[in-house]
Amino acid sequence: MNSTGPLHGYRIVEFAGKGPGPLCGMLLGDMGAEVIRIERPVERGASQASEDALDLVNRNRRSVVLDLRQPQARTAALRIAASADGLIEGFRPGVMERLGLGPDECLSANPRLVYGRVTGWGQTGPLAARAGHDINYLGLTGALHAIGPRDGAPVPPLNLVADYGGGAMYLAFGLVCGLLEAKQSGMGQVIDVAMTDAVSNLMTPIHGLHGAGWWKDRRAANLLDGGAPFYGVHETRDGGYMAVGPIEPAFFTAFIQRLGLSEDEFADRMNPANWPSHALPIRAAFRQKTRAEWEEVFAGSDACVTPVLSLSEAPSHPHNRARGTFAELDGLVQPAVAPRFSRTPGTLRSAPPKHGADGRAVLEEVGYAPEEIDRILQPV
Repeated sequence: MNSTGPLHGYRIVEFAGKGPGPLCGMLLGDMGAEVIRIERPVERGASQASEDALDLVNRNRRSVVLDLRQPQARTAALRIAASADGLIEGFRPGVMERLGLGPDECLSANPRLVYGRVTGWGQTGPLAARAGHDINYLGLTGALHAIGPRDGAPVPPLNLVADYGGGAMYLAFGLVCGLLEAKQSGMGQVIDVAMTDAVSNLMTPIHGLHGAGWWKDRRAANLLDGGAPFYGVHETRDGGYMAVGPIEPAFFTAFIQRLGLSEDEFADRMNPANWPSHALPIRAAFRQKTRAEWEEVFAGSDACVTPVLSLSEAPSHPHNRARGTFAELDGLVQPAVAPRFSRTPGTLRSAPPKHGADGRAVLEEVGYAPEEIDRILQPV
């Protein structure tokens, strides 16, 4: 698998899991790192193989299947870790230690290794050993409380915020920081990514506004949470939606003009006390046309108005097509590599590999003889 990208030359070993770990591996692989995914053996019929091919976050990987219940497989995993620059694991605290693959063992085998760990609650603390999912981590950070309608329950923002924004992105950031530091010091270290820590960190600007008295601790009562009628979503005549965000005066003027309304109706528009009454004419105006018609009305303007596209519609939008925001590989349309580098761009090189497709090659690379490889892979 030929690599290019700013992380070309780095090897990352990923212990297969769910949620943030796989997306982190994808991000690093997209940037040119060699990512070796160690997977557990499972029964795999034709339907499972088909599902694997659709698991897009496993692209740009190599796959090794090891039964870590077997001593020789654990030894092989340790040898692979010894050949790597970074490691990704997302198990509950103590699992890797019980396998003999914890930080002590891995850093002893490879003192330069950057050992990345991602969990919901972190490696320490009273909740560290408890199960949880994205929604639970959001619940404890205040982020979930802040998202949703004024008179309704909080709304889960998919699992984008904790699993991916807080988990995958902070793990990738931590690993790259660790790799840069290891290049200077010659020493590895452990990166403890707790999604509760990371989401709280993401909320720093909101905490700043709240501390200054500029953010009310209730939903849809603030400038950026749907409280303001000029920063939210409005329904169109055909049941579509338009995303609206003309905060600045010039943008708001363009917005109101194209809606066919008068700015005189929106005096003191930054005062939250006026937002409920100001919302009425804006909502009524949007219900007069279809989404497509409003797209045409606002085309070419700085009114900060865009259609709310579905997952199936997004790849076909002219802007996304022009930038190549989505790409096709092996017949599957998927998000392209991001961000973009001018000199050393990342690439979409390979589709998700078949389960264990690279086991023999990887084991050879770390020094195993053919007959040893047969014994290691035989139980699998």
